[in-house]
Amino acid sequence: MEKIKMTTPLVEMDGDEMTRILWKMIKEELLLPFIDLKTEYYDLGLEHRNETNDQVTVDSAEATKKYGVAVKCATITPNAARMTEYNLKEMWKSPNGTIRAMLDGTVFRTPIIVKGIEPCVKNWVKPITLARHAYGDVYKNAEIKIPGAGKAELVFTAEDGTETRELIHNFKGAGIIQGMHNTVDSISSFARACLNYAVDTKQDIWFATKDTISKKYDHTFKDIFQEIYDKEYKEKFEALGIEYFYTLIDDAVARVMKAKGGFIWACKNYDGDVMSDMVSSAFGSLAMMTSVLVSPTGVYEYEAAHGTVQRHYYKHLKGEETSTNSVATIFAWTGALRKRGELDGNDSLMAFADRLEKATIDTIEAGEMTKDLALITSLENVKVLNSEQFIQAIRSRLEA
Repeated sequence: MEKIKMTTPLVEMDGDEMTRILWKMIKEELLLPFIDLKTEYYDLGLEHRNETNDQVTVDSAEATKKYGVAVKCATITPNAARMTEYNLKEMWKSPNGTIRAMLDGTVFRTPIIVKGIEPCVKNWVKPITLARHAYGDVYKNAEIKIPGAGKAELVFTAEDGTETRELIHNFKGAGIIQGMHNTVDSISSFARACLNYAVDTKQDIWFATKDTISKKYDHTFKDIFQEIYDKEYKEKFEALGIEYFYTLIDDAVARVMKAKGGFIWACKNYDGDVMSDMVSSAFGSLAMMTSVLVSPTGVYEYEAAHGTVQRHYYKHLKGEETSTNSVATIFAWTGALRKRGELDGNDSLMAFADRLEKATIDTIEAGEMTKDLALITSLENVKVLNSEQFIQAIRSRLEA
């Protein structure tokens, strides 16, 4: 069979631990036999990030700006334990945080729905899409450990030298402080990305934060959303019969649990991180979630919205069998290939992405799945497959 040709490369960002093992399997079993795959490869494994002083992460983001589409494997964000384990020069920042800061934009995450995997929240009948701001907040923070008594202040020095000060706290002993920021430009592009996505998919959109407590920071998000909606989108929404509204984050959580789904929930960066994990887990599995970063300049980065599956990786290193769900990583590839095909006018590549997704879903619905899904499925007489067998079962359907 002649392989599908590509005209423009994808940016390929390899990752860590068990997801790196799956990445290689997916390429060898599901992509390379069918596509003349063109990628510009960047190794974002923690060892290589350490060797390059994290320059490889910056380079991969610059390449994404150049080529317009990237696909990323899950990566380790190191903590103190990882510093020792990998003998790191320093505690490198989250690669996702670095890439998102450089590309700006918004991350959209949507559960992958399959028959036999019912949500824990029984009234959810349609997917809930999380729209997560991808710039700033805690991911670009500055932190200080306070050794003892003293005064902590926020200080802004304007270009003309004038200062604005705000007391944080008069410390009577040791403590910690954290400074966060965002920009009006980035919040505006976040609002437009969310509202555009609502128009494109004809879904209601909720924006939720905590402006009653954060009367300047969070309130600025709320004000920008409302202003852009009123000026640029209100008539479009009314014509489509869809709704935009703001609500407090705690109210949104309560409403989400009673909703039927089928809407977009827009959140600030950290809120979106936490809530997308909650929604994906409640829909079935962290490994059953699509994730794409859409930048305001029309750049797309697809990834799996979960971690590196460390526990399975240690089992794999011991030669023990693993049953790791690779669906989100497969869908990261299909999303990137479809978008590459769309931008290049390559119908064959787009059709291949559709077929691979169908083969993946058909495999699960036929009762062949990894252990995490077998534990929660309503299907009977299912066959639990190990990591490699699951990918090979998908390949059999893809070839058919």
